[in-house]
Parts: sequence; C-alpha cells; structure tokens
Amino acid sequence: QVQLQESGPGLVKPSQTLYPTCTVSGYSIPTTYHWWNWVRQSPGKGLEWRGAIASDGRNFYSPSLKSRTSISRDTFKNQFSLQLSSVTPEDTAVYYCTRGNYWGQGTQVTVSS
Repeated sequence: QVQLQESGPGLVKPSQTLYPTCTVSGYSIPTTYHWWNWVRQSPGKGLEWRGAIASDGRNFYSPSLKSRTSISRDTFKNQFSLQLSSVTPEDTAVYYCTRGNYWGQGTQVTVSS
C-alpha cells in the first residue's frame, strides 16, 4: 500500500521560497515508471497540477510556473520535494503530493507577511 505524507513550512513570507516535502512509504520511488506529482488547491479554486518527477528522475512542470518551480528527490530517504520561489499570496494553497490515485492528506501553505 503506497502512502504519501506531506510536510511543509506552514507560513512563508512573500518573495521567499516554499518547499513542501513528500515522504513515501510502502513503495520505493525509483521502482517502475511512475510520475510523482505536486498538486495544489488555492482558496476558491480547483486543483492545479504544478509538476512531477518521474521514477527515472526526469522533471515535468506546469508551463505557468516552470520558471519558479523545481522538484527534486532523495531516494535514500524516499522523499520528493517541491521548491516554489518568489512566492506571492496567490501561492497560498493546500499542497498535495500524489502518485496516480494515491494522495497525501495535503499541507497548508500560507504566504503572508
């Protein structure tokens, strides 16, 4: 059973970088080809896909945030992380890590001074 658990800073100031991390259990990230995704939901908006890192290490990003987004992984810790730089209050959202139909519970990140 794949389980994903997000952890994050909670509160980030404008212009800083937010960096939630997803810890995966029950499955090794490099095993078989999958996309490990970051999805967010802002207040009053639908789900937005932000990007992914594949099992082979390749990255895929949403064009709208590509210049500010980086996704990396730590195969030793079986984690993958999102870095979103130069944040604004519009980046306030619940951030989810997913793999197919497997989702974490989400971590609330608020951008505020």
